[in-house]
Amino acid sequence: MSEIAPVVGTLIGVAVLFDFVNGFHDSSNVVATIISSRAMSPRMALALSAVAHFCAPFLFGVAVATTIGHDIVDPTTITISVILVALSSAIIWNLVTWFLGIPSSSSHALIGGIVGAVSANSGLSTIKMTGLEKVLVALFLSPILGLLIGYLFMKLVLFLARGASPKINWLFKRLQIVTSLALALSHGTNDAQKTMGIITMGLVTTGYLPHFIVPWWVILVSALALSLGTALGGWRIIKTLGTKIYRIRPIHGFTSQATSALVILGAALLGGPVSTTHVVSSAIMGVGSAERLSKVRWGVAGNIFTAWVVTIPVTALMAALFCVLLNFFR
Repeated sequence: MSEIAPVVGTLIGVAVLFDFVNGFHDSSNVVATIISSRAMSPRMALALSAVAHFCAPFLFGVAVATTIGHDIVDPTTITISVILVALSSAIIWNLVTWFLGIPSSSSHALIGGIVGAVSANSGLSTIKMTGLEKVLVALFLSPILGLLIGYLFMKLVLFLARGASPKINWLFKRLQIVTSLALALSHGTNDAQKTMGIITMGLVTTGYLPHFIVPWWVILVSALALSLGTALGGWRIIKTLGTKIYRIRPIHGFTSQATSALVILGAALLGGPVSTTHVVSSAIMGVGSAERLSKVRWGVAGNIFTAWVVTIPVTALMAALFCVLLNFFR
């Protein structure tokens, strides 16, 4: 076992780096609307989000971790190098899209990396198609639900608030603190579990664990890395989500956050890894279009949709190429 300890340490280090970048990249999902509507200062919003992200994985179980680490690929049929390639592809894609200010999905990137690396190294027969179908359904259905529920919820809130004075904005600002906390908890439990699944997969692959069960220290490390990344904040994407789709007011922040939290937490409890970025983006669009379709800058929405579509193919291709090069130079 001592011979593989450095390899396992490398795997854990890269997985924690992915988790940190995930938090840094995706913090915008949680805080963009509450900052843009001026319900909370950026520093307070990120601090609250970071604490909630740390607590979340301890509260809502590890169903998503099991899906990522066990239900897509049998951990005993792959190697550490394949897992490292999958993680590296996802990290590179996250950094590229962050630099460009494009909201993209860490979940899509990780799934694409796993599928590409495993396919190139062991063939498609190693992938559990039933588990992959579950993941893809969750990833592609959740933004549609975010758009639809956001639209309907905004219509309901507008109906209930009809005739209210501008002072109702104070209420929506206070309510955003609650919905922001709920969104941070839902995002924390969904996204930290992806790293838990990867680390536990590696521990099973190397024989450190006899079967797939997430150790307590893996939960702790994953939660800590995600919360630290969240605390630093990906400001480029915060600007895109908070200002470039349309001018967000407290009513939009409240309804979009409540919608996103509902969809993301529901998926996490069912074991479905979803793209928090695309759920939040689609919820913001649904809420805006409920007032009027022209309110949403659909050109920006188109860029987000493009990233939604291409992330899995690009990261899968990247991971497959890395695997081919790695095998060639061995």
